[in-house]
Order: sequence, then C-alpha cells, then structure tokens
Amino acid sequence: MILKREDLPYYTVEDYKSWEGDWELIEGIPYAMAPSPLGIHQKIISNLIYEFRKELENCSDRCFVYSELDWIISEDTVLRPDLSLLCKEIKEYIKETPSVVIEVVSKSTAKKDETLKFKIYEREKVPYYILVYPNIQKVRVFKLEGNKYEKFFDADSGILSIPIDDSCFTNINVEKIFQ
Repeated sequence: MILKREDLPYYTVEDYKSWEGDWELIEGIPYAMAPSPLGIHQKIISNLIYEFRKELENCSDRCFVYSELDWIISEDTVLRPDLSLLCKEIKEYIKETPSVVIEVVSKSTAKKDETLKFKIYEREKVPYYILVYPNIQKVRVFKLEGNKYEKFFDADSGILSIPIDDSCFTNINVEKIFQ
C-alpha cells in the first residue's frame, strides 16, 4: 500500500512552537534534529562565528551572524541552519531570506544538508549556501545564479570572498575554520 500525502500527518509552525526537543519542519513533516553536535562541529561553528564577526565589523550596514536560529520559511516549513548571516537584527525568528546560510555537514546530516536543504535554500533564493565538511576539512560554496545554485568555491584552503550586501564583503581564510 502506498500512502498519499493527504494520508500523512501535517503540521504547521504553530504546532512546531509547542514541541519539546529539537525539530525542523519541512512542508508539514517533522524531522528530528541530530543529537548535540560533536566537539569538532562546535569548534568549527565557533571559528566561523569569530571569522565572520571580524569581517562584518567593517560593513556600513549592521550585519549579524546567527547560530542555530529558526528560520520560519512558511506556515509549514521551519529550518534551523547552523549559521545564518543577515544585515538585520533578529529578535525572535528569522522570517526573511538570509544572505548566507552555512551548514556543517556530519555523517548524520549529509543527505539532508546536500539534497533537501540545498533544494529549499535554492528555492528560497539564499544567495550563498556554504557546506563545511569537518572530516575532510573542505568548504563547498554555492552561489545563486538566476534560480539555480552554481558551485562558487570548493577548496580546503584559500580565501573565501563573499559579498553579504552591496556594501559588505567578507574574506575568510578557509584554513582558520579548521584550526
């Protein structure tokens, strides 16, 4: 027997807000988040926050790095990127498209980060999607060109230059992310 979409439970943001634990909601379907990230994951997130915050200090607009902040995309979709960069101060939830989204990829999140979230971030027109791979110490960046992501950067060293908005550019030394 094959289930139809209408046979499956369907949840909204209002349901999501009442759940205990860590979840993402994708088109009405709940996805349990992986257990607390390992130390290497946390270290990379910390290094990324530090490097991006240093770079954002030079921006004329006030731009911010948010760690694991829910992005309410629609009434039935809420994602929690590892990091989001926006040139807007957020008090509760992200409700607009970030300039940059970063996911630190682990074995347990790889499929969702590389396929499902990739498609959603592309559909929602996130200008830059960064995937960081701790096990191979590599950074892969996709830039939105029209309506499709094109590979923009794929390396284990070098300087990653990303414009956050018209007045703000970041230059991140990839090797420092993994130190």
